[in-house]
Amino acid sequence: MCCIMGWCSREADTELMSECFERTKSRGPDDTRYLRLENGVLAFHRLSIMGLTDEGMQPFSLGRSYAVCNGELYGFGKLRDDLAAKGYRFKSDSDCEILLPLWNEYGTDMFGMLDAEFACIIYDGNSRSFIAARDPIGIRPLYYGYDSGGAIVFASEPQDLTGICAKIMPFPPGHYYDGSFHCYNDIARVDEVCYDDLDTVCRSIRDKLTAGVEKRLVADAKVGFLLSGGLDSSLVCAIAQKHSDKPIRTFAIGMSEDAIDLKYAKQTADYIGSEHTEVIITRDDVIGSLEEVVRLLGTFDITTIRASVGMYLVCKAIHEQTDIRVILTGEISDELFGYKYTDFAPSAEEFQREAEKRVRELHMYDVLRADRCISVNSLEARVPFGDLDFVKYVMAIDPQKKLNTYGKGKYLLRRAFEGDYLPHDILYREKAAFSDAVGHSLVNYLKAYAEEYYTDEEYETLRQKYTHAQPFTKESLLYRELFEKYYRGQGEMIVDFWMPNKSWEGCDVDDPSARVLSNYGDSAK
Repeated sequence: MCCIMGWCSREADTELMSECFERTKSRGPDDTRYLRLENGVLAFHRLSIMGLTDEGMQPFSLGRSYAVCNGELYGFGKLRDDLAAKGYRFKSDSDCEILLPLWNEYGTDMFGMLDAEFACIIYDGNSRSFIAARDPIGIRPLYYGYDSGGAIVFASEPQDLTGICAKIMPFPPGHYYDGSFHCYNDIARVDEVCYDDLDTVCRSIRDKLTAGVEKRLVADAKVGFLLSGGLDSSLVCAIAQKHSDKPIRTFAIGMSEDAIDLKYAKQTADYIGSEHTEVIITRDDVIGSLEEVVRLLGTFDITTIRASVGMYLVCKAIHEQTDIRVILTGEISDELFGYKYTDFAPSAEEFQREAEKRVRELHMYDVLRADRCISVNSLEARVPFGDLDFVKYVMAIDPQKKLNTYGKGKYLLRRAFEGDYLPHDILYREKAAFSDAVGHSLVNYLKAYAEEYYTDEEYETLRQKYTHAQPFTKESLLYRELFEKYYRGQGEMIVDFWMPNKSWEGCDVDDPSARVLSNYGDSAK
């Protein structure tokens, strides 16, 4: 990961900006640069992944224009060749160096041309204006607010903006800003339903996900993989191993007493032949990391925080014990193919509507979790299930085919990879939610800690302070209070608690964990 910031005002306080920007130095520990412009300041923390030489350091310049970007632009070589044919010259091997030539040639149309996970800020020296944009899913973070003079300020994380902006909000995915916000790609919207037959659908899923993994293996830094033993991360690892000429490095985490998934992760690792590492954690690790996890996440959401504890600790171990800089993960499969609770969808139309909602909100939940837990440990997250071509295709599949009428959730994805990718028992096992899979005791410890932290009277009094997303359990109050310690008054950054669709029969539950659902079944094993 890298970290970017732009204060779009000639009155920008460089000293205050530097103080705030240093809070996220771990996103880019290799180098830092500030650039004072005629009417603003750009800043960049670098994590060297592509183009490791000094020439790859940002901001990039072209004439009087400058750009900073946190991103990976896949297939940038062809774009660079096309731009070189137009007379542009490049000083580095960095993918992001193509942004200013693209801006020069195509203006805001360039954002729809990118196959990328990115957030960028461009200063156009000709118009003396700032432009910012974010990828269609929001895999790379970007936030904004306004200073006391009304000037807009952008940053990779909300903690960079506390102390500068009174109200901080997430930059909407798939949008660019040029004085106002414009949607250039609503990735969740389906323009035309795909009615391919089942075999064609599964073949396309396999081919497109494979392509999504392959392009994310390209890096000038070392690559590793999170492997939970569930379907999604196991598929990413299996595909990667098939396209690697030496064993990939996989990492799994579990509680010392009841880790559900460690044995399945090892079974997968043994089958594909990866170099596998287990990280074992205890109750003290869980409780001891909680406040730091909430601080780095910038959320009060229950399921996000639960799942982040394990992810943060495994990534911390990777950072401290290896020289890996890039991590591939299995996020964004559930939003596309269904959760345990979407088995209760009353119709194909309702399933599709729920998928669209979840994809549009990803940047506040699972994608946020992956970004923060990985980046705070000076690693870069890459998410193959978030490949734009893959997401667009799966979202367009006839939702009737995506309903669980097969007796097995995510059937299309499982069928697509039948063969020698994974053992049959792994390909068709029901996976526990990540926070549960690390060990049911992880969630139990967190809930018990919150129960001991507040009396019933304290809970009832303190929860009343909040009108937006009001806490409804002691656990949710604990997380909200920790959130407010670092992001006071910024609760609207998160639209609400992630919960199953309570309007569906069987989903009116009081906890986000799938284990409270009646169909959880084999996921607990």
